[in-house]
Amino acid sequence: MNKTKRFKIEPYSFIMPSLIIFSLFLFYPFFKTLYLSLYKTDKMGQPKLFVGFENYTDLFSSPSFYNSLVVTFVFVAIVVLGSMAIGLLTAVLCNKSFPGIRAFSTAYALPMAIASSSAAMIFKIILHPSVGIANKVLNSNINWLTDPKYALICVAVLTAWLNSGINFLYFSAGLSNIDESIYERASIDGANSIHQFFKLTLPGLSPILFYTFVVNIIQAFQAFGQVKILTQGGPGESTNLLVYSIYRDAFFNYRFGSAAAQSVILFAIIMILTLVMFKMEKKGVKY
Repeated sequence: MNKTKRFKIEPYSFIMPSLIIFSLFLFYPFFKTLYLSLYKTDKMGQPKLFVGFENYTDLFSSPSFYNSLVVTFVFVAIVVLGSMAIGLLTAVLCNKSFPGIRAFSTAYALPMAIASSSAAMIFKIILHPSVGIANKVLNSNINWLTDPKYALICVAVLTAWLNSGINFLYFSAGLSNIDESIYERASIDGANSIHQFFKLTLPGLSPILFYTFVVNIIQAFQAFGQVKILTQGGPGESTNLLVYSIYRDAFFNYRFGSAAAQSVILFAIIMILTLVMFKMEKKGVKY
């Protein structure tokens, strides 16, 4: 009898360390955030007054919050499309054997090893209006990070480049699994490289494309370091992404309840988008 009980308990003992880690750093913060979103808090973040859904109703009546949503979705669209395009293009270029292939592959994968804060500091120097190389090369005099027309694009381009490194590795792995013989048969049938790319390469990469699309959307919604260093949500609120709005409300305005409510909304947005994408997966992904 004891042996039978030990056998049933033993599997759970193996996953217990993971459950403890998840409980401390994932489940507890999540439920704590839900709890705080229903309260007004003091400057130390301690709940003081239960207000129910008032924090949520205040957000949905705030023009600043709607602006953050719009800016965030525009930012995510630029980052996801840009990072996947760069990753796919570089992976296709490195899919052939030629001298120096390892050096090019390393260079294309390098962004994944660079911290966003370090890249943002370098990018800030590049875009400096007087000493930056961007204006020198373009022979212009643009204040890239203080002009509302360019600030969001600059932050999005940097984020897309940072995310392109891991995309390059994903797509390279996917391309290596496509049978080369189908390209040979397509060439014999008269298909040029463009037709082969759209009719053979993209369908063959559809599982990897779906995976990277989901991962890139989640990563883009969580971008913070580059915004903090480059623009701090400005000029005006042109780069006030939802994540930065949460940070500003919590640690500058000491409105932890409002920040918690925004965190819950951000979680809901990402969850809904993920569920929708997995629902659409069966139609567009070919295994």
